[in-house]
Amino acid sequence: MSFKQPRSILEGIYSFSPNRATLGGTSYLIVKKDQTGNPANLLIDAPANTPEVLQFIAEHGGVRQWVITHRDASGEAKSLQAALQCDVVIQEQEAYLVPEVANVIAYRDSYSLGSDCEVFWTSGYSPGSACVYWAQQGGVLFTGRHLLPDRDGQLQPLRFAKTFHWPRQLRNVEKLQARFSQKTLAYGCPAANTGFLRGQSIAKDAYAQLAAIDVEAIKGAIALL
Repeated sequence: MSFKQPRSILEGIYSFSPNRATLGGTSYLIVKKDQTGNPANLLIDAPANTPEVLQFIAEHGGVRQWVITHRDASGEAKSLQAALQCDVVIQEQEAYLVPEVANVIAYRDSYSLGSDCEVFWTSGYSPGSACVYWAQQGGVLFTGRHLLPDRDGQLQPLRFAKTFHWPRQLRNVEKLQARFSQKTLAYGCPAANTGFLRGQSIAKDAYAQLAAIDVEAIKGAIALL
């Protein structure tokens, strides 16, 4: 299969093609610098571990930290981390999934990825499911599989047969609604279902979509089952 060049979806953000090793998951590269001007790029979830992908990442300054947002997103973790020589940041309940990986940083509730970036725990889809927030360009939320586009292209909590804890996932949706505002959240970057974004590769008006989720109605539907 020929290499498909990662797509620039916002200034400094690239999305990789869906990776079969992560159940068709989409991963992202944030190209940024630290306060001293050195490269501090952030990889979110796992792209395909191929020479072309590794070359693309190297040409853009490598990776300082790789964040895994849910249990299906580690890909070929050991070999990919060895090639990238980066820290691997993962919620503590899922750190056991990467036992042979070097430089693992396991966090409980949240972990700072720089002055303008943070990963935080949003359990539900999996025990250690998480989101990454980058406070640039109006605010970008990398939603992992916590929020995914539905068939109408709208970000939603979606329940699957393998969902770990649906009520907990809904509670964490409410926490996101309380945490963000129109001023702090402009875009959403989900880890799957990106085909439903109709070629956009990014969810625009992310806060409006988040605020429109009727969690109480979803809870009521559960009660009727």
